[in-house]
Formats: sequence, C-alpha cells, structure tokens
Amino acid sequence: QVQLVESGGGLVQPGESLKLSCAASGRIFTINYMDWHRQAPGKQREFVAGVRRSGTTEYADSVKGRFTISTDNAWNTVYLQMSSLKPGDTAVYFCTAFGNGARSWGQGTQVTVSS
Repeated sequence: QVQLVESGGGLVQPGESLKLSCAASGRIFTINYMDWHRQAPGKQREFVAGVRRSGTTEYADSVKGRFTISTDNAWNTVYLQMSSLKPGDTAVYFCTAFGNGARSWGQGTQVTVSS
C-alpha cells in the first residue's frame, strides 16, 4: 500500500507560479506511474499530468507548456511546477500513484488563482 500527502497549494495571482509536492511512503517500489488530477467546484475531476518510471511524461492540453511534472530519483516525491497560472486553474489538486493494479490517492491541496 502507498500513502500520498500533497502540499504547496495556496492563493496566487494570475500569471504567477506555484510548485506542488506529493510525498509518497509505504510500498514505493511498486509504483510505476504517478500523476496529478484536479477538481474545480462543480466540475468533474480531470487529469493534469503524469510521469512513468521510464521518464515519459504526458499533459492535458489545457496545461501543456505551462506545467511540468517531475520526481526525485527515489520516486519518494512527485512535483508539479505550475507557471502562468490562470483563474481556470483554480481547483483541488490530487496526486495519485499506480502500481500492482492499484491506484492510491492523496487528500488533495487547494490552489486558488485570483486577483
């Protein structure tokens, strides 16, 4: 089993940057894919960005070129560097870890983009 804890959310102005972190613990060696999802008020949860053990990354079209997903070498932590933030990026951001046929979710961290 894998436990995930997100941090780094907050209130920023449009155009600013923010970096989210997600610390993994437990059976980290089973993880082969980690990603970020977000859920805005009144909307469905959506995929944001993902990274595989191979290093391959993928992004939602809405964040491509503005967000960057990365991990540390030990895969203890996954990051989401967010730049040029827009009000439409306001949401609760969740990280997930997938391995051995199971997906674990963190509790989420709030990101609010507002002037």
